[in-house]
Amino acid sequence: MNSIADNICAVRQQIAESAARCGRAPDSVRLLAVSKTRSADELRQACEAGQRAFGENYLQEALDKIEALKDLALEWHFIGPIQSNKTRPIAEHFDWVHSVDRIKVARRLSEQRPAGLPPLNVCLQVNISAEASKSGCLPDQVAELAREVASLPGLRLRGLMAIPEASGVPAEQRRPFAALRQLLEQLREELPQLDTLSMGMSGDMSAAIEEGATIVRIGTALFGPRDYSRPNP
Repeated sequence: MNSIADNICAVRQQIAESAARCGRAPDSVRLLAVSKTRSADELRQACEAGQRAFGENYLQEALDKIEALKDLALEWHFIGPIQSNKTRPIAEHFDWVHSVDRIKVARRLSEQRPAGLPPLNVCLQVNISAEASKSGCLPDQVAELAREVASLPGLRLRGLMAIPEASGVPAEQRRPFAALRQLLEQLREELPQLDTLSMGMSGDMSAAIEEGATIVRIGTALFGPRDYSRPNP
């Protein structure tokens, strides 16, 4: 069985190869380790292998790990659905939020961001495949939401995030990633500061990178399969 360090090395190599195939520099794609359900000890091992950015879905679990690993210089990303009554601890403890999909949540995050911290980096989550089971705003709602979020003082709008419907056909897998890239390109005509496409996971990161991903969110390929018999924290 490979160690977490071996897996991180392998994934970084895969990122570099995917970037090279489409003429991109390897460092144009950041690796975000999706660490939901993983222990603080596993995250510490990943940190020892050079990984600094971690993505969490479950707030209380994340807060426990942030406290346990406060001796490390880590970057914390919240990537799960956001309940309005949970925005304060997210605003107080995270560096990034990838899952903003409505203005009410964005306003609360902005108002609750502590004055001593830099603006919270945020991505708008887009339901790019229009799946009924997925969170996110629809593509035709993105421009208006982006304008509103960009005006909030406690936030720094960085770009878009999506979790497209999975497909076993490479060309079909690339299609929603291309749609998200095109959506960002349109937004940049009005908001040129946008620089982030958070898209691609363990099973489809190459397709995402080929369509312009700047952050790939990888869990299973780093830590191994999750134990789904455990209840969500």
